[in-house]
Amino acid sequence: MTSRIVLISAFCCILGFLVRSADAVGTDDPRVRLTDEQRLYKELLRNYDRNTRPVYNASHPVNVNISISLTQIFDVEEKNQVLTTNIWLDQSWKDEKLGWDPAHYNNLTVLRIPCNNIWLPDIVLYNSAEDYTGGYMEALAMVSYDGTVFWPPIVKFRSTCEIDITYYPFDDQLCKMKFGSWAYDGSQVDVFNTTKGVDLTNFVRNGEWELLSVKSIRHNIRYPCCSEMFPDVTFWIHLKRRTLYYTYNVIIPCVMLSILTMVGFWIRPESGEKVSLGLTVLLAFSVFMLLIAENMPATSNFVPLIGIYLTTVMALTSFSVIMAVVTSNINLRGFKEVDLPRWLRKLIIVCAKINCMKLAYVTTADCGTVDDRHGKEKYYQMHTTFSNDSGCALIDYENNSTKQKCEMHGNSTEHVQGEVGVCNDSWVTREILARLQMLVDKEEEKERSDLVCKRWMEAAEVIDRCLFWLFIFGTLFSTIILLVVIPSIRPYDNHGDIVAT
Repeated sequence: MTSRIVLISAFCCILGFLVRSADAVGTDDPRVRLTDEQRLYKELLRNYDRNTRPVYNASHPVNVNISISLTQIFDVEEKNQVLTTNIWLDQSWKDEKLGWDPAHYNNLTVLRIPCNNIWLPDIVLYNSAEDYTGGYMEALAMVSYDGTVFWPPIVKFRSTCEIDITYYPFDDQLCKMKFGSWAYDGSQVDVFNTTKGVDLTNFVRNGEWELLSVKSIRHNIRYPCCSEMFPDVTFWIHLKRRTLYYTYNVIIPCVMLSILTMVGFWIRPESGEKVSLGLTVLLAFSVFMLLIAENMPATSNFVPLIGIYLTTVMALTSFSVIMAVVTSNINLRGFKEVDLPRWLRKLIIVCAKINCMKLAYVTTADCGTVDDRHGKEKYYQMHTTFSNDSGCALIDYENNSTKQKCEMHGNSTEHVQGEVGVCNDSWVTREILARLQMLVDKEEEKERSDLVCKRWMEAAEVIDRCLFWLFIFGTLFSTIILLVVIPSIRPYDNHGDIVAT
């Protein structure tokens, strides 16, 4: 019983000691030793209200200096027109309630305080593409003995940016990040841009975009909702697209496809592969157009330069396919046994001279005609008298002689009787001559038909060669103008004037 009372008494003593120790820690008991930072922290936050502006005179504004340290450009989303960056948002202001004498705290001049325990300016990104529920990083605020507060949270911003794709992929973009107080007007919280501007010492280069410049400009704007002026600090980020990736993956394949279309003109017109090659190249260009359209914003305000180039080359390829059909038709018109029109022959001769081509069949003269009746008249008008040379009549006929003369010799009765026998067989000779005339007429008609076909084929080759040079000129002209000249003379600052107001 006695031991139990002793244990209870000891427990009560220990409990009382712990309670007194806790009270001593929560009060300014001189027996408890605190560090200089603990004493200063308790002193500064005693009766401190983080919900009101840290100025004793309500007519005085809180001047907030804003600057950024750009560390990385994550992405530029052309389709959604959003710029994603990682920055250190440096903010500094004067808190009149957070000052002390460093001599009372062993020359302590700077104190780190959790940002949730002091007043913070409601600086927001006006053109943010995300909601504001996340807030900033809860970094420690560095408070100086004169009341200056420096707070540099690390923030990943997604800001809206109007993307101008007129010169894509040789474009440069000018994006802005507008910071300012959302609730306080300029008479309560005034924002300024610091003299150091933008810090790029920790910037990580982007593989797709090159950072040209960053500038900060202060504006003072009156909005329709309110009569007060609301200041803001706008940071303009000037970016230029790196073209190496697009040169190897878009431009060079397009040029190679254009060369394939040029090669198609060297295929003979009678070959059906000209149209097949042109359609295949046209399909490849369509695939490139779809790939580019996937990354472009669905807008009618701008037309990308690469899209104009692909459309131009596709138009030339379509024209080459159409002309391949036309030349194939011209090449086959000779089978209709219709000679080239006189105006077309003159045009072909001129085009051949321009292309330094030597014509073998196309001339200004018409093809000769075979008159069967003329041959028959020659046959019926021919006098077939024979001499002792039995081949006399055939030789005279082949020489187109109009009169057949054979020498008659002697008064020999046997010779006269032989001649009479030959004359009795004159119908056989006439039949042979008629068949020979038919063979000659057919041969002449065949030669004429071949000549007409060769004329049309030669005309098709000349037209094909002219179209080849025309296509080369159109492709080179469009490539040089759209991919070399226009990107080199484009204005870099084509986004309007960014003048402080």
